[in-house]
Amino acid sequence: MTEEIVKSALSKVMYPGFTKDIVTFGFVNNIEITGTDVKFNVEITSSAPEVAQQILDEAKQELEAVGATNVTPIIKAPQMPRESSSQGKNMAPQVKNFLMVSSGKGGVGKSTTSVNIAIALAAQGKKVGILDADIYGPNIPRMMGVAGIKPEVNGNKVLPIKAYGIEMMSMGSLMEDGQSLMWRGAMIMKAIEQFLRDILWSELDILVIDMPPGTGDAQLSLAQSVPVTVGLTVTTPQTVSLDDSRRSLNMFQKLNIPIAGIVENMSGFIAPDTGVEYDIFGKGTSGPMAEEFNTKIIAEIPIEPSIRTGGDEGKPITFVNPSSESAKRYTTAAISIINQIDEINANGGVDNAAVQPNTPPGVSACSTAAAPKQEAPQGESCGTGCGCH
Repeated sequence: MTEEIVKSALSKVMYPGFTKDIVTFGFVNNIEITGTDVKFNVEITSSAPEVAQQILDEAKQELEAVGATNVTPIIKAPQMPRESSSQGKNMAPQVKNFLMVSSGKGGVGKSTTSVNIAIALAAQGKKVGILDADIYGPNIPRMMGVAGIKPEVNGNKVLPIKAYGIEMMSMGSLMEDGQSLMWRGAMIMKAIEQFLRDILWSELDILVIDMPPGTGDAQLSLAQSVPVTVGLTVTTPQTVSLDDSRRSLNMFQKLNIPIAGIVENMSGFIAPDTGVEYDIFGKGTSGPMAEEFNTKIIAEIPIEPSIRTGGDEGKPITFVNPSSESAKRYTTAAISIINQIDEINANGGVDNAAVQPNTPPGVSACSTAAAPKQEAPQGESCGTGCGCH
């Protein structure tokens, strides 16, 4: 029995949920061989017991097949995540944590980020759902490869559609292709509430919520409906995008939502023929903005053609090509988000009581959370965005 034989056998053990083995991932180390006794460490990124058990069983099976008689794998995994300790109004109490993915403007890759972050979270052993709350531009079904599939109805509840091990629901799955929605804010807010209350979500560790661009009724409605554990802002390196992203980060602060970080999309370009990365639109320009809001860039995602084709074809890069540079960066971002969620819950969680509407029944609440009441000149707006004049 040699180290080469051991590694060859372990290279047949695929990491659960991926098409890449534990040796290629670099998870195997400290191999000790005594005759036909083999001892080694496997350092995995998932805290899920079933992931560790599958690797343990398959490693023993492959090594025994090449002559090992006593196999001792030592699995090193991160701690199991703490349960959410969040308080306040929660229309989906079976969901432990909520991740709001937002952007100040459209066209920055927010939905692509939501999908790939969700898959990366699931690869860490989390039970994940993704809610496409971008009512006017529901692209998640196509990106998840379930465009045209309608959800099943169970009584007066709707079952989420499952794809890539993730539960998904979107307005795009409920309406006909090409149909437009011309809804006012109140209808959007009602739709968000129904997505949370009337969808039969499982007991999820994390529900990723892809929000519409901007900072409006949908964001406020979500923050009032559930205690959002963390918020993630998606931007591009250009100044015009950063200006709008500041508004998104400021919104998180006003809604008392902890900021998980910033994902900077189009951050460089990876040539498909050479794999060389070029800085064509700027890179890392979100750094000063991150410091301004006491957060950090958790991923710089380059322009990589396979990201675009994967989204168009319903084959997310994080799932179909986990060894790609972009997939690795999405995974790093997901691990950062998990660590922040654990820390937030360990410190008492979040509470959305402060952003609940305080207007009498039948009176429209302002679209600015906890906005101070202001006297307005005759015929002018009060300045809170409630549309009262």
